[in-house]
Amino acid sequence: MSQMPQLSACPSCEEPLESGDRFCGACGYDLSAVPARPQDNPTITMNGSVPAQGAPAGVYPGPPSAPPAGAAWPAPGPDGAGGAPQAVHLPTDLPGTDSGGSPLPPETPPPPSAPSAPAAGVRFDRPPQPDGPAASPEIYQTQPDEYLLQAPDPRVSAEPAAQAAGAGGKVCVACRAGRVDDDGYCENCGHAQPRERDHMEQESGPVAAVSDRGLRHHRNEDAFAIGTTALPDGSPACVAIVCDGVSSATRPDDASAAASKAAGETLLAALPRGTHPQQAMHDAILAASRAVNSLAGEPATTREQAPHQNAPACTIVGAVVTSGLLIVGWVGDSRAYWVPVDRSAPPARLTEDDSWAAQMVAAGLMNEAEAYADERAHAITGWLGADAYELEPHTAAFKPDRPGVVVVCTDGLWNYAEAADDMARVVPLDAAAHPLHSARVLVGHALDGGGHDNVTVALVPFPAVPHGAGSA
Repeated sequence: MSQMPQLSACPSCEEPLESGDRFCGACGYDLSAVPARPQDNPTITMNGSVPAQGAPAGVYPGPPSAPPAGAAWPAPGPDGAGGAPQAVHLPTDLPGTDSGGSPLPPETPPPPSAPSAPAAGVRFDRPPQPDGPAASPEIYQTQPDEYLLQAPDPRVSAEPAAQAAGAGGKVCVACRAGRVDDDGYCENCGHAQPRERDHMEQESGPVAAVSDRGLRHHRNEDAFAIGTTALPDGSPACVAIVCDGVSSATRPDDASAAASKAAGETLLAALPRGTHPQQAMHDAILAASRAVNSLAGEPATTREQAPHQNAPACTIVGAVVTSGLLIVGWVGDSRAYWVPVDRSAPPARLTEDDSWAAQMVAAGLMNEAEAYADERAHAITGWLGADAYELEPHTAAFKPDRPGVVVVCTDGLWNYAEAADDMARVVPLDAAAHPLHSARVLVGHALDGGGHDNVTVALVPFPAVPHGAGSA
């Protein structure tokens, strides 16, 4: 049976106690409930001292004295053997694993005579500062120069890119080392890849076009089609079509792509058969309209999910250039401009917008500056689509008396160079000789101005030159 601890004060009320009391005279506390003090002592204290086993509480020995000179250290064990005890396991006895649980690769120890090779990676030490203490030489001897990266360096690693390209896949534009999966993300760094239509460039003989998503839109809803062919007499003909999807309608990007493809194919097929270029342009716009109308036949479930949206729709503008004739056609507010090579001659705008602002100006209700300053200015009154009020393709024929270049563009460009003189100032002087470079310059002008909309422009030199001429 355990003995009652000897207490000088009640642990409950802290009143003094008499020797041999079983209950506190002040509060009646049962002193036998207090456990006896253990015979062992704590092994570690806050200051690192170790109390002697069996010593009274609070009594600690002094600091250990150094062993006498010549004595073995550590002291001999119970079996009389001196020195450090033998390890139970050696490091090589226990297999290691990496963070994923896979076995570590076997390591081959270097030969005893071979110096240790420095590892590759980043240095954590720093050279001595001019006004600070110099680092000891051991730091630079023990710290590795480099540490191996977990992922391949995209600047020097070409093997993954070559493997991805060899397998028919795309290589990430960010790290240049990973393959792009079917969802458009890099399997190595996770970077979302730009979509194909975010920026498009094409050159066909002397004709060139560039389209860019811009800086504010989440996708590119513009599209273009360019090409060259020959008339029945063998003279060259150049074709350029530019379409702008109506953002308030469903699938505007599909509408512009379908319209530009249909119009371009119709023109390139009709011109070699001898169809007059102006009639061919009219027929091409009708073909583009049918292509957009066909997109309205969506599944019933799609219409149920978005009953408030309009059918797919877009605008269209196109140009046909021959050796002596310039034809333009359009529906909507995409435009065509004439810019002569001789800048002393006046430029001209070749199209009239199907828009609220143009109607106000034509009716004499506003001047052009007032109309285009109105928030309703860009509301279009004509477009291609199943819900268009009435399709009225506009076509016009011109016979310029001097060489120049035709600028075919969406409002994403002409919003930043609206008047013909403004457009002529931003078109490079060598646009007729270098159309692709000049188209890039014009797109850059729109992006520098804010890039609020998709930007698409095609440049067609006049008169038409044989296929194969163009940008040097």
